[in-house]
Amino acid sequence: MATITKRTLASKVRKTFGFKLAQSRKLVDVLFEELGAALVRGEEVKFTGLGGFKILDKSARMARNPKTGEAAIVSARRVVSFRPCNKFRATVGNRPIKMYVKKTEKKSRKKSEINQ
Repeated sequence: MATITKRTLASKVRKTFGFKLAQSRKLVDVLFEELGAALVRGEEVKFTGLGGFKILDKSARMARNPKTGEAAIVSARRVVSFRPCNKFRATVGNRPIKMYVKKTEKKSRKKSEINQ
């Protein structure tokens, strides 16, 4: 299975639109720079037919080292989340895609984990 990289995307843009390779690379770079900048600003980024990206703030939590069983604290962090749209899911064959858990479900799950 091949990997899609920025270089392969730039090559596809060049072939599709007839741009020079340098212009195609710049276009792909600008696209990803703007995607990242929008996420840093706290905006959601949505692509029709693909899905949406957004930043989730995860709070600190208790976890266990699976190898030793020792308890550890996982620090608070920000993560990028991607949620595919229904059209995209249908395109890739309705394979199950791991989705993020809604905050209300996550909070109730955390409370039950702490009580154990």
